[in-house]
Amino acid sequence: MGQWIPADTPIMVEVLEPMALLGPLLRPEFSKSVMAVLENGKPNPKLYQLQAVVASVELQLGTDWRTGLRRLAGKGLSFCVGPSGATLLTADGDDEKLLSKLNDIIWQFASSGAEKQNHPEAAALRDYRGFKTWALSTNEVHTLLGPRLVLGNQTSFLHKVLDLRAGAGGKTLASSALFKAAREAVGKEAVASIFLNLQTLRETPGLKKALEEDGNPVAALLLTDTKAALRTASWLAAGVYVSGDKLILKTYTDGAAPASSKWASFSTPQAAGGGLLPPLTVPGTIASLSLYRDLHTFYAAKDALFAERTSGLIFFENMMGIFFSGIDLTEGVLSEVRPDVRVVVAKQQYDPAIGTPATQVPAFAAVLQLKDPQRFGETVEEAWQKAIGLVNFTRGQQALPGLIIDKANQNGVKYTLSYYRPPSSKSADTIDARYNYRPSLARPGDYVILSSTDALARDLIDVVSKAPSTPARTSQAVNSLLEIEGPALSAILEANRENMVRKSMVDKGNSREKAESDTQILLAALGHVEHATLTLRREAGRPQAQLELQFK
Repeated sequence: MGQWIPADTPIMVEVLEPMALLGPLLRPEFSKSVMAVLENGKPNPKLYQLQAVVASVELQLGTDWRTGLRRLAGKGLSFCVGPSGATLLTADGDDEKLLSKLNDIIWQFASSGAEKQNHPEAAALRDYRGFKTWALSTNEVHTLLGPRLVLGNQTSFLHKVLDLRAGAGGKTLASSALFKAAREAVGKEAVASIFLNLQTLRETPGLKKALEEDGNPVAALLLTDTKAALRTASWLAAGVYVSGDKLILKTYTDGAAPASSKWASFSTPQAAGGGLLPPLTVPGTIASLSLYRDLHTFYAAKDALFAERTSGLIFFENMMGIFFSGIDLTEGVLSEVRPDVRVVVAKQQYDPAIGTPATQVPAFAAVLQLKDPQRFGETVEEAWQKAIGLVNFTRGQQALPGLIIDKANQNGVKYTLSYYRPPSSKSADTIDARYNYRPSLARPGDYVILSSTDALARDLIDVVSKAPSTPARTSQAVNSLLEIEGPALSAILEANRENMVRKSMVDKGNSREKAESDTQILLAALGHVEHATLTLRREAGRPQAQLELQFK
C-alpha cells in the first residue's frame, strides 16, 4: 500500500500477515471468553443488540463473521496517519464479491438512516477518477478497489491516494529513503511493522517536549541515551514477529547518541565480559528488573546531565548528606557500589496475626553489591537506621504510630527489620495500608538488600547466598532486562479490583458500571499473558528495545 500513500505521511502501520495475529483471536473459545467479560455476569442489552446485527449481516452475506473476516482482510491490513490528522485504513481480501455485497448492505442502512433523519446529504455517493466513493458521514469516506477496501476520515486525503494510484500527485511513501531504510531494518520475517517519520513528528508539540532534556534523574537513569538518540533520528520503526505462542515487538532507529555521550557512559560495561546479571526470582515473583548502571559515573556527571538543579534533586542530596553523615555522595558513597542493580517485586503473604489490608501493595526490594562490604557495610546500615528514625520522627509529629527496629537471623545471616505494632482490630476495613510495609535491610556477603518487607528480604538472602560466585552475564550490548509474570500480576490486580474501580470513578468520573466493565476487560486481557520480557540494548550506538509476550 505504500506505493499509493503520500511521501509526507508521518505514520504508517502495515499488517502483512493478518491471520498470524488475528487467527488466535478468531477461535470460538476466545470469543466465548470475550463474551463472558463483556457480560460480566449481568444482562448486556447493547451486546445483545450487536449480536443481532451481526447475525443479520451473516444471514445476508451467507457466511459466518469469522470466515467473512478472513476473506475480507486476510491478505493484509494497513493504517496511516497523514498531515492535518487525516487517517486511512485499508483491508485486502480475496473475495471481491463478498466485499461489494457487504458495502451494499452498509450503504443501504446508512442512506435510509440519513433520509429518516431528514439529512439525505449525510450519505453521499460520488465519482472520482472513475471510482465510486461512499461517504457515510462527515468524517467517513471509502472506496472499493477490487477486493481492497480503502477507508478514510477526509475526502481530500482519499483523493490524494487515488491520484497516486493513477500515477499523478507526486512522490509516494514507498519511494521515500526513510521508509525504505525502516523496512529493511524490520526485515521480511515481520508479520507487521510500524514506521514513524521523526523528521516530521519531532516538530509536533507533544513529542518535541517529550524528547527535551529534563531534570528527572530517574527517567535519565532508566532511559539512558534513548532520548539523545531520538533527538537526532530520522525514523523509528517497530517490527512484530510471531514465534509459537510468543509475540515479539522490536524497535529500530537510525538515531545514535555520540560515542562519548554523557547519556551512555554509565550504562555501558567497560570491561570485557561485562553485562547484566540474571534477574532474581523468589516465590510469588511478580516482576524482576536487572540493570547495568554505574551510579558513580552517572552522578559524577550530574552537572552536565541536569544543568538546572531541581528542588527534588537538592532535597535528595540533603537527605543523603544526613543519612551518610556528610560523606560525599558521589566519591564516598556511590563509588562503593558496583554497577549491578536488581529490583524484585513479589506477592506478599500477610501475617494472620495482623490481617490483610484492604489495599494490598506487593513487596519490593532493591539488591546492590558493594565493592568493599567489610569497610562500607556498616555505613549503609547506619544510613538505613537514620532513615527509619526520620520516618518515626515525622510520623510522631503527626501523632501516628512509628516503626520498631529489631534484629533477626536467616540461615546464619543477620538482618535488620522494622515493623508497626499490630492493630487493635483485624477487620479488613480498618487495617491500615501501613501494614503492607516492614522495611528491612540485609547484608549477605557483598550484597545489600533494601526491602519493603522482611519476608522478601529473607527470600532474597536465600537466593543470593546460593548464587554462583561468577554468574553468567548477558551480552555487553544489553543494559536493561525486565521480566513480568502474568498470573502473579493478574492476581495482585484482582486482589485490588475494588480499589481500581473506585480510582476509575474518582479520576475519570466514570460510573460504577463503566469502571467495573473497564477493570474487568483489563484483568481479562492480562489473564491471557503468561510471561512478558522487556530488553533494552545498544547496537552500534543505536538504542533498541524488544518486548516479548508469551500467551497461555
